[in-house]
Amino acid sequence: MAKARRVVLAYSGGVDTSVCIPYLRQEWGVDDVIAFTADLGQGDELEPIRQKALHAGASQSFVENLVEPLVQEFALPAIRANGLYQGRYPLSAALARPLIAHHLVELARRVGADGVAHGCTGKGNDQVRFDLAIAALAPDLTILTPAREWSMSREESIAYGERHGIQAPVSKSSPYSIDLNLLGRSIEAGVLEDPWQEPPADVYTLTCSPETAPDEAAVVDIEFSQGNPVTMNGQSLDPVTMVRQANAIAGDHGYGRIDMIEDRVVGIKSRGIYETPGMLLLIRAHRELESICLAADVLASKRQLEQRWAEVVYQGLWFGPLKQALDGFFAVTQKDVNGRVRLKLYKGSCTVIGREARGGLYDLDLATYGKEDSFDHGAAAGFIYIWGLATRLWASRQN
Repeated sequence: MAKARRVVLAYSGGVDTSVCIPYLRQEWGVDDVIAFTADLGQGDELEPIRQKALHAGASQSFVENLVEPLVQEFALPAIRANGLYQGRYPLSAALARPLIAHHLVELARRVGADGVAHGCTGKGNDQVRFDLAIAALAPDLTILTPAREWSMSREESIAYGERHGIQAPVSKSSPYSIDLNLLGRSIEAGVLEDPWQEPPADVYTLTCSPETAPDEAAVVDIEFSQGNPVTMNGQSLDPVTMVRQANAIAGDHGYGRIDMIEDRVVGIKSRGIYETPGMLLLIRAHRELESICLAADVLASKRQLEQRWAEVVYQGLWFGPLKQALDGFFAVTQKDVNGRVRLKLYKGSCTVIGREARGGLYDLDLATYGKEDSFDHGAAAGFIYIWGLATRLWASRQN
């Protein structure tokens, strides 16, 4: 067990991070625990959470509004990268972790701490994300991980907190683990651990059920400039407002639910329930616009690298060299991603119904079968002869 005198704890107000405060002080002998809570647009009243940390034994408790950097520095790059882990999950929780780690380290420097701590368990992904980000930003700081090292079950940790006057935020009979920020909501544990069982209706809060969604479809027009969404239905929006409105309209129409079996960094499969209406809508639109803006070879390469980018972010390597190199490639491609996409939301589905681009590569005169057709049909025969030469040669040698 690593030793530290003054520790800054990444504090959410949940079971594990609340228990961490008395545990660090009483079991591990830390003199001073300082709590840090990030406002990521989760919608909670954070002053009670700040006070809860003090009640649990923290000497100081800080809350910092990180909504704008979450969108500007993390969500927008994810949209430009079409970042979907295993083709489905838009990394809502994974994107927040390096941001929290960065500000955790900054606060540790300001208060003269010699250690930082988090409440991640040994089976989850977040421990990897926090540890690697902190190691990249401040390798001299000691990282304390009590929830990874104590032998308590979740029920036992709740009881431990109650013995120290910490009220549990969840029912012992239904101990969901929920992570929420502006980009989405993730739900795990409890009955959800049975991958055969349909999630109860009360699991969802950001999206309505497709069955009860409006009977009339909603048409959404999203414009992009250099890969960034800038207007919705003709209205210019700052990035934070863009994500909020995308969340609202997609969620109201039942779009944005994900129920998947994912491969965690630690090697196990787990079931994740996600609600990410806005990010899924914006990525859907962005990806479609790229199809009309990017050359075929660039598009094919980008699709492959998008998967790798999502894996790198999911695996906690935001501050690593591969992530930086991939961002450089994507930055070049996004200069040409300018235009708009029209989508139709209806009872849980999202369908592209139109797209146009400024300087795009779709040429109507080349594509049309009408009289305006400018394609040289006569050149096709020679092209096909050369293109198929190797195949014909191979076929002639077969018995």
